[in-house]
Amino acid sequence: MHAAVLAIGGYDDADVRDLEAGFNVIFRSSFDDIQNMAIDARHAVRAVAFKGHTPFGHQEMALLPSLGVIANYGVGYDAIDTVAAKARGIAVTNTPDVLNDDVADLAVAMMLMQGRDMRRGDAWVRDGIWAGGGDLPLNRKISGGRVGILGLGRIGREIAARLAAFKMDIHYWSRGPKKTPDGWQYHNSPDALAAAVDYLIVALVGGTQTCGIVSASVIKALGPKGVLINISRGSTVDEAALLEALEKGHLAGAGLDVFLNEPAVDPRFLSLDNVVLQPHQGSGTIETRAAMAKLQRDNIAAFLDGQPLLTEV
Repeated sequence: MHAAVLAIGGYDDADVRDLEAGFNVIFRSSFDDIQNMAIDARHAVRAVAFKGHTPFGHQEMALLPSLGVIANYGVGYDAIDTVAAKARGIAVTNTPDVLNDDVADLAVAMMLMQGRDMRRGDAWVRDGIWAGGGDLPLNRKISGGRVGILGLGRIGREIAARLAAFKMDIHYWSRGPKKTPDGWQYHNSPDALAAAVDYLIVALVGGTQTCGIVSASVIKALGPKGVLINISRGSTVDEAALLEALEKGHLAGAGLDVFLNEPAVDPRFLSLDNVVLQPHQGSGTIETRAAMAKLQRDNIAAFLDGQPLLTEV
């Protein structure tokens, strides 16, 4: 029996078992492998379970002429050409909400690690400096500071709610003002937001509309005491401008879970002691990854059963 579902990407054993239990499914690690499939097998594919960041555009969609839905594993779907999908009548889904808490937790954790110099504190103990009588230099208070959320969507709101509990002043930028708790301050541009805060947290979707939105001017507005935290996409930040600011002391520090050209991170980051670097693990907990995989499967099942999609983008 030909497969109705094509799974593209690196699925773990549990996900493979669950996909096989629910669907007639075949697995391919990349789009190059699809070209080697028999024509009738490609015509039989009605749904794609997509996991990864490889561009999924018109040419890839054309390989699967019966494709009706691309179910993305993850909230960010910037790798998928949604315009091409719409033109071909292909729906696209993602997995929002189930990962909000984990990503928000990591954003706060990176901010704490950066401000309280926790990487150096850990080394202070492990390397015996503390035992030898060396006191860790004083670091920076987080509570009571001013934080800006660049993109007050689902994840941005979770971050803001956590930091409100830290007695921080909450500032934000979105495409327009939103209904928020009293005291949260809207700014009409990323530059204005950066100029008003001590910490700037990027919580935007990826894609062409947000590419480079954290520009050199935004970084300059954040200033030499500012800290940038990015849990969105590496494309949202002018990485060259960020590196220059960090190296020259024009920015106090950064916490980064995403990068351009990841996982091939620019080696200049590795020599900096004022950054916290993470391997794009915002949603990387057992519980959340299982929930993401289930939501992906539920979207595919809904499509194949002729039911409304749960989380169409």
